[in-house]
Amino acid sequence: MSAMPEGCALAFDFGERRIGVAVGDTLLGIPHPLITIDTEINDARFAAIAALIAEWRPAQLVVGLPMHIDGTEHQMTQLARRFANRLKGRYGLPVWLVDERLTSVVAESMLEEAGVRGRKQKPALDQVAAQAILLTWFEHPGQAV
Repeated sequence: MSAMPEGCALAFDFGERRIGVAVGDTLLGIPHPLITIDTEINDARFAAIAALIAEWRPAQLVVGLPMHIDGTEHQMTQLARRFANRLKGRYGLPVWLVDERLTSVVAESMLEEAGVRGRKQKPALDQVAAQAILLTWFEHPGQAV
């Protein structure tokens, strides 16, 4: 397992329609929800990501890896891996994969604690899921792509 590089990290909760994004610094270990990129158009997605990279200057990128609860992979796992590889190829930054099996549960409880319930959770859920992915990565860096 590689040592976690210091500096800013951007985390992504990849989805076919929406990509949640969170930001955090490895020294503080406190992630913050940032934005949800809501488009299926790849060029628009990567333009939004490029703008975030230009603004935040991350030292690394983190992508949540969705899996079945028993740890086996499915179609979304492959799509998230492809997304991670594209990020690495386009931006030349270290990219890390994090097991995100429990992050949606964590994200929902984080929103509940913040008093955000029901339908109001939907717009924030993807970026809070990215926040949970980043929190998981701070604790267990996982594997580099």
